[in-house]
Amino acid sequence: MKVALASPPFPKSISDGLYWLEKLVKDAAYQQAEIVCFPESYIPGYPAADHKVEKASPEELKVVLAKVCEIAAANAIAVIIPMDWYEGDKFLNIAHVVSAKGEVLGYQTKNQLDPAEDNIWVAGTERNLFEVNGVKFGITICHEGFRYPESVRWAARNDAKIVFHPHLTGSDLSGTTITEWGDRKSPYYEKAMMMRAMENTIYFASVGYAMKYQESTSSIIAPDGKCIAHQHYGEAGVVVAEIDVEKATGYLAKRFKPELYS
Repeated sequence: MKVALASPPFPKSISDGLYWLEKLVKDAAYQQAEIVCFPESYIPGYPAADHKVEKASPEELKVVLAKVCEIAAANAIAVIIPMDWYEGDKFLNIAHVVSAKGEVLGYQTKNQLDPAEDNIWVAGTERNLFEVNGVKFGITICHEGFRYPESVRWAARNDAKIVFHPHLTGSDLSGTTITEWGDRKSPYYEKAMMMRAMENTIYFASVGYAMKYQESTSSIIAPDGKCIAHQHYGEAGVVVAEIDVEKATGYLAKRFKPELYS
C-alpha cells in the first residue's frame, strides 16, 4: 500500500485549510497514494498559542466534511481529516476517515487529552479500527500517541498494519531549527515515533503541520524502527512511501501479557 502524509501550513481560515487540503490531496493522488492523512485538528486549526483560531459551528464543520468527501471521491483517494466535531453536547477532537468513494467510514476521538486541553475538548472513550483496500489501520492523536503507547498497542493487537498519528509540535514564532531526523539534541518526539513502531512491529505514520520552528516532522516509520520517509522541516508538501504490510506482523504487540498488569 502507498500511504501519504500531508504537511500543510497552519490554516489562516477554514477556506484556506480547504485550499491546502485539496492541493495536497491532489499531490498525493498524483503519486498514486491510496490514503493521505492530515495533522491534528486541521479544520479549523489546532488552538495553539501561536495562532488565534475561531471556534467553528456544527454546521460549518458538516459543510467541511461534505467538501472533503467530494475531494476524496474526485481524486479516488482515502482521506484522514482531523477536525473539531460536535457529538450531542460534546465538543470533540477527532479524525474522520473518508473512503476513496467519498464515504465517511467513521472517526477516532482523542481519548487522552493533554492537560492543557481539558478546557477545550471532551475526551473520547472508544478506540476504532478502519480498513482501506484490505489494510487495517488505527489512529492515535498527538499527546496520546506520544505519551500513551497503549493507544497504539491496542490497534496492533487487533491486527492493524499501520497507525496514523496526526499531531502538532513546534511554533511559527520562536524555537530552534532542526536539520537532521532523530538528532539526539532534538525533542523526544521522533524517538517516540520510532518506539511506537518497534514495540509493536507495525508501521507508524506521524503527521504534523509545516511550521517555521518544528520540533518533529511528518514521518513514516517501518516495523523495525527505521524512518523510511519524512518531510523536509518547515516545508509544506506531501511525503509518500510504499509499505509492505507483510512486515507489519504485530508480533511484539501480540506477545504482550495484559494479565500481568491487572
